[in-house]
Amino acid sequence: MAKDVLTTGDVAKLCHVTIRTVIKWFEKGHLKGYKIPGSRDRRFARADVIEFMKGHGIPLTERDADSTAKKRVLIVDDEPAVVEVLVEYLRQLGLFEWQTARNGYEAGLRTQSFRPHLLLTDYNLGDITGADVAHSVRATPELRDTRIVVVSGYLTEADVPMLREKGVDAFLRKPFTFEQLRDTILTQLKVI
Repeated sequence: MAKDVLTTGDVAKLCHVTIRTVIKWFEKGHLKGYKIPGSRDRRFARADVIEFMKGHGIPLTERDADSTAKKRVLIVDDEPAVVEVLVEYLRQLGLFEWQTARNGYEAGLRTQSFRPHLLLTDYNLGDITGADVAHSVRATPELRDTRIVVVSGYLTEADVPMLREKGVDAFLRKPFTFEQLRDTILTQLKVI
């Protein structure tokens, strides 16, 4: 399976150039990417690299061209303002397709139809909890590979074992930073 986020070395190999050339493309703003906070390392969305290659006449193999499909993220939260911020952040990252749900019932329907690679759900959804959503997803064989991240301002690290028992893969305590969110999503989807 092709990675959705590439290192500088991955891009150099894909484009048949040196790592220094990729760094120059990035520094001059020709190739979209981002620096990892606290590091000199850079990361690039595969879709952006493919687009760059097409725009600059760099040959693509058939396998490279077919690997631009974005990962699907379902955001479940009963607070519209939170959903709006999360959607805008995912849009800016440009790495994902997404849908939203406002409660556990909608989450169930959307999970069945959208088949997200990752479910990002608030813990307290009003009608049920994020742990209940996780338990339901884990009970559905065709969704067993869906990664589940629960966010909450009420739960603590002491609650993590309970979440894990329900099938939750990761936990983010509110308030969290966009960098924490991004790193958690990318780690859960195994793209970093």
